[in-house]
Amino acid sequence: MRHKVGVKALGLLSGGLDSTLAVRLMLEQGVHVETLNFMTPFCLCGRKGCDATNVASKFKIKLKRIFLGNEYLKMLRKPKHGYGKNMNPCIDCRILMLKKAKQYAKQIGADFIFTGEVLDERPMSQHRRAMEIIEREAGLEGKILRPLSAKCLPETDAEKKGWIEREKLLEIKGRSRKRQIELARSFSLSDYPYPAGGCLLTDREFTAKLRDLFKHKRAVRLKDISLLKVGRHFRLGSNKIIVGRNEVENKSLLSLKAPADYYFEVPNCGSPITILQGRKSSEAIRTAASLTARYSDAEGESVRVAYCTDGSRKTLTVTPLPNEDVDRLRIAWK
Repeated sequence: MRHKVGVKALGLLSGGLDSTLAVRLMLEQGVHVETLNFMTPFCLCGRKGCDATNVASKFKIKLKRIFLGNEYLKMLRKPKHGYGKNMNPCIDCRILMLKKAKQYAKQIGADFIFTGEVLDERPMSQHRRAMEIIEREAGLEGKILRPLSAKCLPETDAEKKGWIEREKLLEIKGRSRKRQIELARSFSLSDYPYPAGGCLLTDREFTAKLRDLFKHKRAVRLKDISLLKVGRHFRLGSNKIIVGRNEVENKSLLSLKAPADYYFEVPNCGSPITILQGRKSSEAIRTAASLTARYSDAEGESVRVAYCTDGSRKTLTVTPLPNEDVDRLRIAWK
C-alpha cells in the first residue's frame, strides 16, 4: 500500500483480533505502521510475542517486543488504581505500557500511537473514564487513536491534523465481537485467535499463590514468579512447599530452586520432586516429606523419603499426609 508521506504510526499489537484489525485499518489509510508487543511475567504466551509475530509478518511491518519484568512487579505489588476481580491491575498495566510506547514512538519518530481497544469491551480498562485516566497519566491525552471505536470517542490529534480520515474509522462498542468478525471476513482474515484469558493475573488459583508470595516475601524476583507456575503450592507458617505434578514440573523445580532450598523425593518409586523454602525446622522437613509421600506412588503407611541439603542426602520415614491436612496447607483463594 502507498504510504502517506511523512506519517508514521506506532500500533500496540497483541496479535489478537482487535489489534490485528486496528493495524489493517491504519494500513488501509496509507500511513506507515510499526508495531510494539509487550510481554510480562504473567503472559500465557511466554516471550515469543503470542500471535503478534505472525500478524507483523503477514502485513510486512516491523515489530518490536518489550519484556516488562521487575518494573512490572513493582507496579503490581501496589497499583495506584487497584485490582480487578482478582489481581489484575488493568489500568496501571495499561499506563505502564503506554508510557513505554510513548518513549519508543519518540525514538522511531512516530507521529501518533494507536491501539485495538474497543470502548466498553473490557470492564476495568476500556470504559470512557478509564481511557481518559490512562491517557492523562501516560502523558498521551488526545494522542491515542482507537480505530475500532474512534467515532464513539473525541477526535484525536491524528484526525485533527488530517493524518487519518475519521469517516473511515469505526464506532464499535461493547463486548460483542460480531462486528469484528464481520470485518475480519471482509479483509479475508481467518486465522486470528479466539478471545481467551491471556493473563494469569485474572486466574483465581494463580493469584492466590501470588498474593501469598507478596505477603510472605518482600523482595520478589522473576524466578519466584516462574515457580508460581509450577506444581502444587502449600504454606506452613514461614515455609513454602511446592510439589511437582509430573516429570516436566519435577525438572522445572530442580532448575528453579534456590541453593538454600531443600528438595525431596521417594527413591525407587514414581515420585514428585518437592521443594522446601524457608527455615528448615524439623516440622517443616517432616511436612514436606509427608507431602512428597502423599503424592508419590509408594504404598503403605510408612514411606522412606530422601531429601537433599547443601551437598548431602538424608532420609527419614514418614506417614503420607492425610487429605484434611493437605487441604489445610494448600494455598487457595479464601
